[in-house]
Amino acid sequence: MSEPAAATPPSAVQPGSWILDPARTRVRIQHKTMWGMVTVKGGFTNVDGEAETLPDGSASGTLTIDAASVDTGHAKRDAHLRSADFFDTDRHSTLVFTAHRAAPDPQGAVEVSGELTVRGTTRPLSFTATGPGATADEVTLAAELIVDPADFGLTWNRLGMMKGHTTVTVEALFTRGRA
Repeated sequence: MSEPAAATPPSAVQPGSWILDPARTRVRIQHKTMWGMVTVKGGFTNVDGEAETLPDGSASGTLTIDAASVDTGHAKRDAHLRSADFFDTDRHSTLVFTAHRAAPDPQGAVEVSGELTVRGTTRPLSFTATGPGATADEVTLAAELIVDPADFGLTWNRLGMMKGHTTVTVEALFTRGRA
């Protein structure tokens, strides 16, 4: 058996095009509900994306999420999340994060700045990602960030049940694009 390729820091990734591997990418969400007594966890099962790395080590790219692919393991709740009360998937089929710049820092983290669009509302979003794995043909970036649903018009809150922020966890694996 051959040894796996040695991981390299994200800053050593060669310039070029990269394609998101949806089968090995995870976008998870969690939000406290029921007045903070219950944490609802879920994720999205359909994601797509691409990125471009530049000679200076920085990158840009897009992560597109099929909003209707939300899955919390509870069909009735998922239908409600797809409704006009939340994601309104009939009118807004995708959630899109556009990274205008992702630049590795000397400690191996990646500083990411861009915009998140949910329900047709776009807001700036910056966060720090880690690069737990990079080879000549694959790059993985992982991040956990906090999003305020109200910033995107997600304000349904019957009887005060849904307060606070949503935690979004992303582990995105990109493979080198083919010329």
